[in-house]
Order: sequence, then structure tokens, then C-alpha cells
Amino acid sequence: MSTLTLLVVLLLVMTSMLIVGAVVYTVHRRPALRHAVTAGLATVGTLAAIVAAIATAGSR
Repeated sequence: MSTLTLLVVLLLVMTSMLIVGAVVYTVHRRPALRHAVTAGLATVGTLAAIVAAIATAGSR
């Protein structure tokens, strides 16, 4: 892998961790929004779907 590819993957991982952390923190702070782990996993799934769609579109 090239250095650019590794840096892009690292940036994607760091951004994903930031977004998931923000969602889990928000759900944790609001008692009405229960199930912080479920919200975090749903966010991870959504991010994975977006990345897969972008990767598929980029390979065409």
C-alpha cells in the first residue's frame, strides 16, 4: 500500500471513531434516547454502507 492510501484509511478510521463517539455520548447524555450501544452500532453500519457505496462508485 502506498503512503497516501494508508493516510486516507487512517483519516477514515479517525473520523468514524469521532462520529460514533459523538453519537454514543449524545445518546448517553439523553436518558430518553436509550441503548447507546445500539445507536453506536447503527452508526458504524451506516458509515460502512456509505464507504462501500463510495468505493463501488469509485471503481467503475
